[in-house]
Amino acid sequence: MANFSQEVEKMCVVAKGVNHGPAPIPEEGKWVKAYQISDISGLTHGIGWCAPQQGTCKLTLNVKDGVIEEALVETIGCSGMTHSAAMAAEILPGKTILEALNTDLVCDAINVAMRELFLQIVYGRTQTAFSENGLPIGAGLEDLGKGLRSQVGTLYSTKEKGVRYMEMAEGYITSLGLDKDNQVIGYQFVKVGKMLEDIRHGKSPDEAYKANCGQYGRYDEAVKKIDPREE
Repeated sequence: MANFSQEVEKMCVVAKGVNHGPAPIPEEGKWVKAYQISDISGLTHGIGWCAPQQGTCKLTLNVKDGVIEEALVETIGCSGMTHSAAMAAEILPGKTILEALNTDLVCDAINVAMRELFLQIVYGRTQTAFSENGLPIGAGLEDLGKGLRSQVGTLYSTKEKGVRYMEMAEGYITSLGLDKDNQVIGYQFVKVGKMLEDIRHGKSPDEAYKANCGQYGRYDEAVKKIDPREE
């Protein structure tokens, strides 16, 4: 039983008039008044960062009835964080979102991502807010590219020497095509995830490499082609 101060003990009772409960939030195609963690469902993504901001984590959670059924942890910028992500991926499924919020997920960036996701989910701001029955367990993998490899963008540039495309959604950039003014007009790439998948399925490395090379833009019109990592 709660203890009251002397001041409150002396007060008379004033009846509570309006009591309509929490505002409904959209969850998997339904409007839900959430009173407890088990009332929460949804799939969504969130970004976290560490204190020195040298690394970031993209966390995807699929929550059903308050319990994390699926987790995808993607990290960039810090080698230690990738090992923390391995632990977090084991820790998260099976926990309620409240448990996960109060669990040490090893890395600041992953902890911050969990905090941001918690807020999105309990406020009804999930990706599946208006999707009837949400998404099945396994939907998190659809965020990944061919060969179940994270989609990464790595672009570098200097004032003196200009830009270097190194990796984009299509894959690992092997060559940049330049026009007569030395401006980028296209690039050649290899789909690393799909190439490794083909090798696992029996193709020779050379055959798999050639099968997964492609190009974008006006690469064929380039007057000069450079290796972005060597030239």
